[in-house]
Amino acid sequence: MIRMRRKRKQLLFQTKKFFDFFRRNTEAVSFAGNRATLFRYGSDFFPALFDAIPKATTSICLEFYTVADDETGRLMADALMAAAARGVRVYLLYDYIGCFDTPAAFFKRLSKGGVCCRAFNPPPFRKGIAWFDKRDHRKLAVMDGWRVFTGGMNIANVYSGLGKKRTKWRDVGLKIEGEVGLELLRLFQETWTGECGTPPIGCDPGPPPDIVGDANVMVINGGPHHERSFIRSAFRLAIAGASESVTIASPYFVPGPRVIRSLLRAAGRGVRVRLLLPHKSDVPLVRLVSRTYYAQLLRNGIEICEMNSAVLHAKVLLIDGNWTMVGSANMDLRSFHRNYELNVVVDSQIFGAQVEQMLEFDLAGARRIVLHEHERRGWSIRFLERLFSPVAWFL
Repeated sequence: MIRMRRKRKQLLFQTKKFFDFFRRNTEAVSFAGNRATLFRYGSDFFPALFDAIPKATTSICLEFYTVADDETGRLMADALMAAAARGVRVYLLYDYIGCFDTPAAFFKRLSKGGVCCRAFNPPPFRKGIAWFDKRDHRKLAVMDGWRVFTGGMNIANVYSGLGKKRTKWRDVGLKIEGEVGLELLRLFQETWTGECGTPPIGCDPGPPPDIVGDANVMVINGGPHHERSFIRSAFRLAIAGASESVTIASPYFVPGPRVIRSLLRAAGRGVRVRLLLPHKSDVPLVRLVSRTYYAQLLRNGIEICEMNSAVLHAKVLLIDGNWTMVGSANMDLRSFHRNYELNVVVDSQIFGAQVEQMLEFDLAGARRIVLHEHERRGWSIRFLERLFSPVAWFL
């Protein structure tokens, strides 16, 4: 029986078998021969994004939860309007709640400059008040159908590092070039059409570029329009297939019992499981609820570190130093069930090694949580954790 389990564990995480298994159970699609580039910081991601916009020849399609009216947002706006002026079709889909603090004048200026702008799910919430809670949390930019920028970053100074306020946010982005861009363009067109009622015009992909890469990429499309959570399934399948290590970075850790069981089972079969979570959070209530999981995880050998050098906003899962899942989805119930999310799985030894190096650096600078210290936290903290844990679904 032990030999059978070991053999099964090894087979589960072979790349082709995992891709095929996931395809049979979800609507995810995969593409081979892509080129993936990791951006460890916003200071690397945004210059690359702004450099790619002027090179687009046919279309630029952007879908972001937040687009701020600050230095970063205005730089992007100027680049998009310049692209529209030279005949490129430019579309921007932004979330109404995510951009609640962005003045309407910002988007009116873009519209006058030739950019087709649309808010996702604005009032009066035509699908009912319950639909108010359904938000577009994706971060996506597709150029000409073949070049894609995605990850966890919104368009704002706190991610790029620009501006006078030097609040440090730690996030990750990536660029993917290749055939996978066609699927991401299709997803954008689908979401735009669902929101506007008519498809975006002129977004057909440009001529295929000469791209050779080693990355197999799978697109995981999550949202309330699906009958079940493909995002959560992807997390659980990847964790179940790990044979050596699972490393997770997440700003919001309220995964629910199913993912917790997957983590505990992985640790129980000898997999090293490490979590990188925030010490400082932009949503303190979520951090309180997250800590209710700590004792159970620590008792079962799972390592937890908290980043205190910056506000952690990266969403990364690394399996066995090779498989990387990165995107917009947090490890929480909102991302699993209520938000439109986009994650990509990148199977590449080169890319995986870069992600592993990045995570090891972040973990080395983080504070390790020790069980006996965690159990000595004050009664007031324990009370607040228990008080707010029942509202985890609504966070």
